[in-house]
Amino acid sequence: MSELPSDVPLPHGGELPPTLQYAAVAVGDEMPALDVPITRTLIVGGAIASRDYQDVHHDAELAKEKGSPDIFMNILTTNGLVGRYVTDWAGPNAFIKKVSIRLGAPNYPGDVMHITGSIAAKHDDGVVEIKLAGANSLGNHVTGTVLVQLPGGEA
Repeated sequence: MSELPSDVPLPHGGELPPTLQYAAVAVGDEMPALDVPITRTLIVGGAIASRDYQDVHHDAELAKEKGSPDIFMNILTTNGLVGRYVTDWAGPNAFIKKVSIRLGAPNYPGDVMHITGSIAAKHDDGVVEIKLAGANSLGNHVTGTVLVQLPGGEA
């Protein structure tokens, strides 16, 4: 296994970032927002990574022939960005148990998706329910809930 060059800085001083504890969150807490620039590279890369070869995710001319103004993001990329949003907030020892999302307005290149979330419920088994939305200039691209297990709350 190769090592990183010595001049490559490691995040958090080479340590894993802290993981939120169950007791540290309360119903109604707002999560920090995340702005995701929607680029052609993100759309095409996400589609390829998830083996979604539908032309509307990589070929602008064919997408236009099918009635779309441009290529647009697939649901699997959106799902991954929702997971990133939650784990960036919760930390590396949190465990996503369930993701339930619904798509709305498409994510087109050149836009920005603004993801926000809040704690909707705390369950007795240490699971926190997050309600979130990701909006772009057209409206909500994604809405839904995520259940995440945080340390310190296991029954």
